[in-house]
Amino acid sequence: MRKYSFYIYLFLGICLSIQLYQCKQVPKEVQVDITKPVLDKLSDYHFFSGDIKLLNPNKGVVPYQLINPLFTDYAQKLRFIYVPAGKTVPYNETEVLDFPIGSCIIKNFFYYNDERDTTKGRKIIETRILIHRKEGWEAYPYIWNAEQTDAFLKVAGGETQVEWINKEGEKFKTAYSIPNKNQCKSCHWNHEKFTPIGPKVSNLNGDMQYADGKKRNQLDRWATLGILKGLKCPATSPRMSAWNDTSADLQSRALGYLDANCAHCHSAGGQASTSGLLLSIIEKDPTKLGVFKSPVAAGIGSGGRLYDIVPGLPDSSILYYRMQSLNPGVMMPELGRHVVHKEGVALIYQWIAQMDKTHPIVFPNDKAVCTIK
Repeated sequence: MRKYSFYIYLFLGICLSIQLYQCKQVPKEVQVDITKPVLDKLSDYHFFSGDIKLLNPNKGVVPYQLINPLFTDYAQKLRFIYVPAGKTVPYNETEVLDFPIGSCIIKNFFYYNDERDTTKGRKIIETRILIHRKEGWEAYPYIWNAEQTDAFLKVAGGETQVEWINKEGEKFKTAYSIPNKNQCKSCHWNHEKFTPIGPKVSNLNGDMQYADGKKRNQLDRWATLGILKGLKCPATSPRMSAWNDTSADLQSRALGYLDANCAHCHSAGGQASTSGLLLSIIEKDPTKLGVFKSPVAAGIGSGGRLYDIVPGLPDSSILYYRMQSLNPGVMMPELGRHVVHKEGVALIYQWIAQMDKTHPIVFPNDKAVCTIK
């Protein structure tokens, strides 16, 4: 009897091994059903294959980068887009791309333990998923466990302490806030609807190195994959200058930084549109960009200063004053940071400092666009 039991267990073991092998060889498809409630675990979507903490995209999930990302307490970010098979994104040069219903934007926030040596590992803090339902976009925050084996839905958000060493060897420690579902609207609300922020043509029009080691223009890559429809040529499409690209001119870098970090609210249709300060990359009116513009509502936020930007005088400019503050009643942006982005703020300081009072902002092919007051 024992002899037969041995063969039975051996047979069952072989069958189980075959099943496990097949499961490894055939990755599960992405699971996004916009007619059903949101899933409880990040792994339930199957956005990533293999060990989830490695964030290797599954079939149909495409990584992307932004030329100018939103600053969030120095967090690193890995972004991915999922567009349902057979659906496309229409090309649009001025607005955030209009992704079809069923699309998902997956943004992962993490910190390297030591930015000087990324092989020392990283800690993923949260994954935010934006899902485009028939009723519109919705945002869902997922918080990673300490073991880095999965992330779990927490609509109430949360706060955690993060520590890392930057590229200069400086040790950082700060609180990190994970916004709740409703707080996401503070930045993503535009023209009376929830909308993504970063993925627009000018902020995507650059090269990215993909898993095969090759660099490709992202717009061209999306068109090749059948995601982007209507692209003619990336070379003739608008492109931002990266804020930290010192080979680009100072003004284009500064405007790119402001577009990424401020324009989601400070734009026509944004939450701060009534302020009259419009910081979109396509804005050409110097007054709307803040030059000699008085604030709509004075008070603690102005710090006693008279104009948003005073050419040549960053310390007299409200824009700089609010960006370098950590006072909750003063700081801008209001959410997403507990520390000052010293490099970004230094860029804006330098930009304002070099402005000529007579012609502070001159756009290519334009004549003088502002005169001294």
